[in-house]
Amino acid sequence: MSERDYAPLSTACVRGLCDKIYDKRKFAGVEIEKMVKDFSDANNTSQIKRLIRVLGQDLMASTNLNVKNGALMGLSSVAVGLGKGCADYLPELTSPIVACLSESESRVRYQAAEALFNVLKIARGLSLQQFPALFEALARLAADPEPQVKQAAELLDRLLKDIVTESSSFDLAAFIPMVRARMYTRNAFARQFIVSWVAVLDAVPDVDLLPHLPELLDGLFKMLDDPNQEIRRMCDVQLNEFLRSIKKDPSRVDFPAMINILITHAQSPEEQLQLSAITWLKQFVELAGGAALPFASGVLCAVLPCLAYSDDSRKSIRETAATVNFQLTRLVVSDEEGEAAGEAGEGRDGLQLSAMVDVLTSMLHHAAVQTKVAALHWLLRLYNKLPAQMFEQTDKVFMSLVGSLTDSEDDVVRGALAVLAEICSCNTDDLESSPYYNKFLQALLRLLAADENLLEDRGAFIIRQLCVLVNAEAVYSALSRLLPQQRPQSLARRVVEVLSCMLLTAGELRELRRALRHFDSPKTHALFTRLYPCWCHSPVSLLALCLLTHNYSHCNMLISTFGDLEITVDFLTEVDKLVQLIESPIFAYMRLELLGGPQSEELRSALYGLLMLLPQSEAFHTLRDRLQCVPQHIITHTAHEKSDPASSKVPPAIDFDALLATFRSTQAELRRC
Repeated sequence: MSERDYAPLSTACVRGLCDKIYDKRKFAGVEIEKMVKDFSDANNTSQIKRLIRVLGQDLMASTNLNVKNGALMGLSSVAVGLGKGCADYLPELTSPIVACLSESESRVRYQAAEALFNVLKIARGLSLQQFPALFEALARLAADPEPQVKQAAELLDRLLKDIVTESSSFDLAAFIPMVRARMYTRNAFARQFIVSWVAVLDAVPDVDLLPHLPELLDGLFKMLDDPNQEIRRMCDVQLNEFLRSIKKDPSRVDFPAMINILITHAQSPEEQLQLSAITWLKQFVELAGGAALPFASGVLCAVLPCLAYSDDSRKSIRETAATVNFQLTRLVVSDEEGEAAGEAGEGRDGLQLSAMVDVLTSMLHHAAVQTKVAALHWLLRLYNKLPAQMFEQTDKVFMSLVGSLTDSEDDVVRGALAVLAEICSCNTDDLESSPYYNKFLQALLRLLAADENLLEDRGAFIIRQLCVLVNAEAVYSALSRLLPQQRPQSLARRVVEVLSCMLLTAGELRELRRALRHFDSPKTHALFTRLYPCWCHSPVSLLALCLLTHNYSHCNMLISTFGDLEITVDFLTEVDKLVQLIESPIFAYMRLELLGGPQSEELRSALYGLLMLLPQSEAFHTLRDRLQCVPQHIITHTAHEKSDPASSKVPPAIDFDALLATFRSTQAELRRC
């Protein structure tokens, strides 16, 4: 090897630079520093470039580790010799050093980290023009498996952070994509490296990360489910810092760009991640106002399932989700909020109602009761506040609401009925003209026909609640019209028996029961004639209706036809129930009529006829004892008393003969089926 091969380095200098012994390498490095200073003082740039080329290319190309390490020390010495003048040669100095950071041999990586540290310590802010390559190399080095290399990387990392934070020319916009690209690594050390950089920059007063937060937020949230507790802590601290900054100055925050990220993470099964995301959503909905309305469907998709959490560990998630739900409710349905948002250029015009209805409908099929109830409350509010717009969405939700009537929870059924009642009365004052009223009742009857247990277990509850929400007379009239058309025909009998029992006993039907009992207006008479054909499917229910309306004479005519009926166990059971009702407080007025009045004889006759239908059971003895309580002198007196036709309450407009014929034809048709 001749001196000219490595000029301007002497053979002795090259030999010392590549020696195994550190002191010899160090001595050669000092010689290079002096040489470079002389070249620099003489403005001999060609020799400096030649020297860097020998070190960075010729020696660095060797496969001998000692030669590579010598080249690294030589490049470091060149930088020291140049001082601030190294800025003109930074690419040539740093490129070969950075390349060595990827070497397979850990000793070379360590020496490269040390050499780069020395170069950057001299160049300081001048090195930022090489920042992308430096940061990429440092990111790789942070995950190095060798402890000594990792330690050197930490020193280099701190130095580069100091350089960045003290510089006023750092290109933040170019830096953010580099951070974002590395946020999705699974390596714990690499994640710590990335989060530490975000934290350092966020702490610099002159660096504004908020405009770039949409690019960082997803990666930070993903790290919250890292198995390493320290990484989770670092991310949580940094996210809290960002949230504090957002609350201080929300005007600089791009809420729409981030809210979908939060919605996604708010549905995570990992508790800390989910709580953090929902906490952010709470602040976003509060601060963004109308800007959050286009994302209402996504927010509901995230928070409504959380309302069902019952375990203590997720109590904070549940409570925060409930707050978000309440905030969004106010934002969507409050006139004041809507007007305020509208002035800001957003308002309820930004509400994606169709998407929102899709989410709420899907929540009706959720397993949790609280989630279904919350979805139903939302639908009811929307129908109350935006009836015209919601009416256009009704086809989407209608059958899901009907299906909710089969739910085992009363609160769900009540909520579904409330929404259905609102739909039926939407945009109309007349239920009969509503396109959904008959459709709803027909769907309800199909449900009852498909599941006999539903009628027994939930039918009465459903109809009672419906009578509270909608006019009870309208419900009974519509069902009476629709029931005879249903198949199987046995459905009409079973539903009529339920309707009859409710009419006679349910508190929700007190007013309707009182009107039928008084039976003193054309409206009530018309209702009676509407109910009668349907009640014909259940003879005992029809008899109870006639007893309720004081039509005792017709009761006798009905009972006289009962002998033609098939007296089954079910029939006798219904008679037994009627006897029990006669003994209840509901029929106290009727029992008093046994003591006298224009119709007392007809009433006693009807009750005796009922008695004759019964076998000698407990009900038989109960009714017989009741009739035997009537004093004999009253019976004798009324038997000789002529009834005054004018005192009869039977209105001439009712054709009882035609009604009786309807009963007979209905029963005959049922026998043929």
